[in-house]
Amino acid sequence: RVLAAAVNLDIAAYARKTDNGRAVLKSAEYTKMDDIDISDLDMKEEEKDTSAALLRGICARCVQLGYKVGGFEAYTITRVLKGSGLSSSAAFEVLVVTIISHLYNDDAIDPVTVAKIAQYAENVYFGKPCGLMDQLVSSMGGLVYIDFADPAQPAAERVSFDFSHCGHALCIVSCGADHANLTADYAAIPDELARVCAVFGKTYLREVDEEDFCRQLPAVRAAAGDRAVLRAIHVYEDNKRVRLQLRALENDNFPAFLEYVKESGDSSWMYLQNVIPEGRTARQEVAFALALAKHLLGGHGACRVHGGGFAGTIQAFVPNEQLEEFRGGIEAVLGEGSCHVLSIRPEGGILVEVCSHD
Repeated sequence: RVLAAAVNLDIAAYARKTDNGRAVLKSAEYTKMDDIDISDLDMKEEEKDTSAALLRGICARCVQLGYKVGGFEAYTITRVLKGSGLSSSAAFEVLVVTIISHLYNDDAIDPVTVAKIAQYAENVYFGKPCGLMDQLVSSMGGLVYIDFADPAQPAAERVSFDFSHCGHALCIVSCGADHANLTADYAAIPDELARVCAVFGKTYLREVDEEDFCRQLPAVRAAAGDRAVLRAIHVYEDNKRVRLQLRALENDNFPAFLEYVKESGDSSWMYLQNVIPEGRTARQEVAFALALAKHLLGGHGACRVHGGGFAGTIQAFVPNEQLEEFRGGIEAVLGEGSCHVLSIRPEGGILVEVCSHD
């Protein structure tokens, strides 16, 4: 179970059909242009970890699902921070699927399917074993509660809560480290949880009764190791916390929501262990940023590791009256522009405007 939100850092594109059988993307921010032949949508090992792999994988999955794919050109402009934990890859993927949906499928690809196509491209073609949360929230927009009890058909619903009236600003702090080369650290989490599940002959931890897990802790530790056990404890507890956070928002109890944010963040650090990459000693950017943010907040608001962790960003809810002091304190240490004040973006992947030129 997760509670997540789209934010007002967007990737947008000018896009048009072409008749040359190629999908071409050029970014305003990067020099390399992606150019693939849509008659050849087989996975390319040499493309893994590249945006071209995502582009090819999206086109391939659309074809597999019976959607039309044709040539197009797109010029993209992004405000999403690459490698920050702010789901730059998911935003890119949702954009590409949305382009294909509009240009060739009369906008018929629904938000959940958009997200699944994006996840497939990232898992299979790009080579990163990500979940579906980032893609689904980017596709739906707004504040979203998702239950992944059935991974094939996740239950997702928009949550109505106006953060602008809670007296706090939502800040994302860039810690100064890119998570792009930490795929192995992210992959270790589901791998270790799978070892826990295997003790019980199950695939997902949601299928393992928590009481059975506790009763068989000696066997689980022996089979999966202590870090895997600690990570499983985090998952059990955070699944409960999400429901409590949702109830707090539904009851307009923002102080309770903040307490659950703190609890979840502490659990992420101690049990999930996604704050410091394995083996790092001299450079622990996320841990340092959390310590700095907690000092500046002085016991008010809340902060926690953001996204998949290990690098990228942290999240902070800062009382409005402390915002300028907090931002100034962060940027004095981590650099100008490292503290981003955000808002919830109500829209997901959408067509903004149709332009025609003679």
